[in-house]
Amino acid sequence: MSPAMIKMWISIAGMALMFLAIITIYWSRYKLTGVFRILTAFLAYLFMIVAGLTLLIVFFT
Repeated sequence: MSPAMIKMWISIAGMALMFLAIITIYWSRYKLTGVFRILTAFLAYLFMIVAGLTLLIVFFT
């Protein structure tokens, strides 16, 4: 695979992580309570951080 195709797949994975972050943030704020709320919020922000770093790496390489 060419480097451009690899960057494309990595950026698609970053966008998918951002979508998962949005969904899990929504669940943690409006649908869940207690420990599950904290766990999903932590997971959502972890998704968002990883997605942001992934897309920054793709954009600047």
